[in-house]
Amino acid sequence: MKRNFLFAWYQTPRGKLLKELEAGYLQRSITVSCQQTILQIGGLGWENEFIDCTLYKNYTVLDAKGLGCDEARKIQAKAYCLPLQSDSIDMIIVPHLLEFDSNRFQTMREIERVLKPEGLLVVLNFNPWSLWVRYQYLWDKKMADSWGGHFISRSRILDWLKLLNFEVAVSSEFSLDSVNSKHGKSIARGHSFFSTAYAVKAIKRRYNIIPLTPVKNASPRLTLVNSLNPSARLKEHE
Repeated sequence: MKRNFLFAWYQTPRGKLLKELEAGYLQRSITVSCQQTILQIGGLGWENEFIDCTLYKNYTVLDAKGLGCDEARKIQAKAYCLPLQSDSIDMIIVPHLLEFDSNRFQTMREIERVLKPEGLLVVLNFNPWSLWVRYQYLWDKKMADSWGGHFISRSRILDWLKLLNFEVAVSSEFSLDSVNSKHGKSIARGHSFFSTAYAVKAIKRRYNIIPLTPVKNASPRLTLVNSLNPSARLKEHE
């Protein structure tokens, strides 16, 4: 996992704008109670710009290198092997981690395991079709040398979430000067070549299988003779 490209990108003028947009988006996305547990996988160092850790005491940053703001509680561990109990987290935030994680599929399984049913998942990724990200990567040799990741399209993320029984609630795009949100069915169709990054918000669903029991054909205890014998009914009228 190599995220030096991400931190170098945030130092560029366009990266600073993206950082501001993502901070505002995350701040609006954190709607759970202060008593609930929030896990951020992948430290950024500027978590205090979108979360008040003095208010959210259960906000935890898990990072392999121990990154994260000083106010947040930290766990140093690998994302693909979370040292947490199953169904124990109310909300998980994954900011630009899957692109640099060689074990991203196992990481997604771990996220599904530790997240509570009906829990919220927020994923941030670069747009693989962004011309600005590609240009910055090819132009700046220092950033290119630090790149050790893999761009992931939004459609692929949606497929992974569907396989893991997540329901996508909102998909958003971060452009250079605004955030365009797309709701409902349009999230799987359109994407903009001009957006720098995107975010996906999904809910973990757990479906319980209801076993089918055979229906026994029981004969009725009381029957009416006339109702079952039309000929007897006709004789009675005659």
